[in-house]
Formats: sequence, structure tokens, C-alpha cells
Amino acid sequence: MQMSASEELEQMAVRFANEAIQFDRQGSKSNAISRYERTVEILLKLCALYPEAPQNKLYMQQIENCKQRIRLLKEQNGRFEESDHTPRQPARLEQLVLTEKPNVKWNEIADLRDAKKAIEESIVFPVKRPDLFPLGWPRGILFFGPPGCGKTLLAAAIATEIYAVFYSVDAASIMSKWLGESEKNVAELFSSARQAAEVGKPVIIFIDEVDSLVGIRGDEVGGEVRTRNQFLKEMDNVLDKKRQTHVYVIGATNKPWALDEPFIRRFQKRIYVPLPTAESRQELYEIYAKNLKLASDVDRTLLVEKTEGYSGSDFRDIFQGAQTKVVREFFEGNHSKTQGQARAIAMDDFKDVLRKRKPSVSPQMLTLYDKWFETYKAL
Repeated sequence: MQMSASEELEQMAVRFANEAIQFDRQGSKSNAISRYERTVEILLKLCALYPEAPQNKLYMQQIENCKQRIRLLKEQNGRFEESDHTPRQPARLEQLVLTEKPNVKWNEIADLRDAKKAIEESIVFPVKRPDLFPLGWPRGILFFGPPGCGKTLLAAAIATEIYAVFYSVDAASIMSKWLGESEKNVAELFSSARQAAEVGKPVIIFIDEVDSLVGIRGDEVGGEVRTRNQFLKEMDNVLDKKRQTHVYVIGATNKPWALDEPFIRRFQKRIYVPLPTAESRQELYEIYAKNLKLASDVDRTLLVEKTEGYSGSDFRDIFQGAQTKVVREFFEGNHSKTQGQARAIAMDDFKDVLRKRKPSVSPQMLTLYDKWFETYKAL
């Protein structure tokens, strides 16, 4: 099948970029500079020929990366030239993932009982007693729902519960960092996870904004296709029932309708993380109130009632806003700035914040989540 002109140009850019990286690592600055400059030239041509192409933002990021590396190499060579030219070295896996052990407890997450139950059945129980699952267990899990409702916290709590190695990945970074390197980043990520699992440790790969990686695309270029295919291949490897290692892929998205059908199927559990209910908001109240000095007139029931439709992060921001209001009053008063204490937060402070802060999720958006959940739910 004959390649299009854009695909040919992209392949040329990838080739020159890879050569530049190789020369750069070998310390051959002049050759690296020439290859980086050639990469910039081709990517600029692509942007000029196809000004409406959705991948132009990615190209411009790579152009800026190349220009920055050119400047640095010329400076190191003692022949720095003033120009608007701007790369960083290609980002490696360790720059794209967080592998620190999280420390989030189940009781720090308000309510979400259905989500917690599904997680226990899919991850916690199989880790503790794999012998009870002769047909295998789900290893691909999708958290979807409005932003600020605890999807990332849930993933971190799972890792804490089963003492897992935790890889936290920003899908947008994987896709946008270095032209031609994205699929290598995906392969390296899963390879590292498998190595950790082979010594008996459960591993969680948490991919935030997973729609950036596996979303529906109208026009895809070669690099995007290869990255998506690599991710598909790695997911199939993880889901292989013959493998008894505990590697789990947890994806989170605020836009589940943007996911491509083949990838939806590979997330065997699809868990809706909704806006907090009244019961959840009462739990959130207890979590945030314990660290604050509240006046006796603060009415928890009224505050829970007035925050209907607010996300978990909205609720936290309301408490933070009330605290900030009191602190500002303290500093603007005639008090010593290094002594004394701010007054207790009153109910009027919360009411004032609520007048100025509306929910971050619209009713129309909630309707889309409910519709998608009814179509694809898999708890």
C-alpha cells in the first residue's frame, strides 16, 4: 500500500530525529545539529502543507524541542548563535512515570462503594487468593466520570491496599514527547512492569487521560498508529489468561465517549466514578473539617444540601476557600502577622464561597456520562 505524502514526510522526520538522538548520545555534536535542523525543516513543511491537521500541535512541540537542543549543542561547541531556535533531550520512561509508592487508605475515599466492590473483585481478591480464580480475573479496568471525583485516588488506594508497584503515567506525555519514541515508551513501560511482577510483586499501571492515548481519531499519522497498536499489543499480553502475573492496567478518563471501540473491550471492568452523593459529601465534610477550626454555627446538614452537584474537588475547594477568606481577614486586620490565630470559620464564610463558586460539572455533561454507562457498563 502506497504511503501518502504526509506519511512519507513524517517517516523522514522520524528517521532524522532518531539519527540526531544517536549522534547526540555519541557526542558527535555537529552531526546531531544537522539532523535536528533537518527534522525541524521537514516538520515545518508538514505544518505548512497540512495547516488543519490535528497532529500539528504535536509537530510544533517537537520543533521547539529540536530548536532548544540545537541551541544547547551550539553553546557547548563554543559557537552559540542568537536565534529563536528552541527541544529538550527526548524524555525517557523515568521522566514520564511516577513509581513512588502511594499512601492512600480506603477510608480516605468517601463512599464509592460500587467502585470499591468492583475493585476488590478484580484486583484485591485475585492478589490474595489467585487459586480461587481458575478462569483468570480482569486486568484491564477503566475509571470514568466527571473530573475531580476520585479516580486517581482510587488507583492509588488500590496500590496501597495490595502493596503494589505503582506506575502513574500521563497518557498525553507518552504521546507528545518525542516523535518516533512514543511506541518505545509504551513498550518500555510494560516491559518494566512485567519485570517487577515476575519477582512476585503486583503491579498497577495507572494511565491518566487514557483517551489521549486510545481515543477515536479522524486523521492519524504513522506515529500515532504505531503507538496505539503497541498499546493494543501490550494490553493483550496483560490480559492473557495463561499468565499468572499480577499486572493491572487502570485507565482514567473524563471523556469515555472519546475511547475507541477496540480499547473499550480490553478494559474488562468499566467503573463509573460519579459526583459525590449526599452521604459521600457528609464523609468529605468529616475528612476536611477535622483539620480546620470551625465555629459552632457551621451546619453540616445545610452545607451538604447546598453542595448538591459539586464534585469532590469542588467540595474541597469550598473548604479551602473558606479557610483562605479567614486567613485573608487575619492578615488584613491590625493583628501581628507572626502571632495570634485566625478566627474560626463560620457558616457565613461557607455561604460567601458558595455564592462565588458554582459546580464544575454541568447537567448536560452528567447526562452524557449516564448514557455511556448504560451502554458500556461492566461492573
